[in-house]
Amino acid sequence: MKAIITVVGQDQVGIVATVAHELAVLNINIVDISQTLMSQNFTMMLSAEWDETQLSFEQVQTRLTKLGTQQDLTIHIQRQAVFDAIQKL
Repeated sequence: MKAIITVVGQDQVGIVATVAHELAVLNINIVDISQTLMSQNFTMMLSAEWDETQLSFEQVQTRLTKLGTQQDLTIHIQRQAVFDAIQKL
C-alpha cells in the first residue's frame, strides 16, 4: 500500500520524530518527506508504503488519528492512487 500522510498543527518540539516513530512501530516505510514552518504553523507531507497484507489502511488511519488527537495535530492519510487522481483534476 502506498499512501500520502499530512500533518498540520501548532509547531512543537518532536513532531517529525513522533510521527516517524509511530510509522516505524507499524513497520511503515517513509519514502519521501517534506515539512515547512510558517509563523508557528507546522505542516508536513510524506509518502509512505507498507505491506497491506500485514496492516490495513483502516488500521493505519485509526492509529494516526489517535496519535494526532494525543499530540494536538491533524493527521490525514489518503491512498496514493486517490491522491494522484485528485491532483490530475
